[in-house]
Amino acid sequence: MSENVTESDETFSLTSSATPDGTVVAPPQLVEALGGQNLSPDLAWSDAPEGTRSFAITCYDPDAPTGSGFWHWVAWDIPATSTSLPQGVAREDAGSPIRQAVNDFGNVGYDGPEPPAGAPHRYQFSIHALPVETLGVEHGAANVQARFAIFTQQLASTSLTARYQVTG
Repeated sequence: MSENVTESDETFSLTSSATPDGTVVAPPQLVEALGGQNLSPDLAWSDAPEGTRSFAITCYDPDAPTGSGFWHWVAWDIPATSTSLPQGVAREDAGSPIRQAVNDFGNVGYDGPEPPAGAPHRYQFSIHALPVETLGVEHGAANVQARFAIFTQQLASTSLTARYQVTG
């Protein structure tokens, strides 16, 4: 379940009641074209490493036929006091400290699975513990800019993986 986690942080974990690790992506998380509501799943985490000053969330499909996968969601500046996000994080919320990048669909925020027909795709939801209160990346930035800041600074990360397949 964990990746990029140092030995001292083996308890850092991520869960979702809507889309638990190893299951099929829940219908509300799918794009509307597949009968979903295009809502980000609820996520909860615990046992972040010492020194965590904020969190970031990513959702990545490594099976997309692009040669480089597909980024469905990149969000950051989640306060260190947070231990969860509700289902359906708003794309724009002036009252929220959370910043979100433009995903590979070209939209700010979360967009759910919409794979082509064929083999199942994996959707890796990850929480990243960061040593900074803010990444210094603007809301609506390109996801590569936010990901670079996240991946070059993270203290630890942990993931859950769900899958989805379009047949026929």
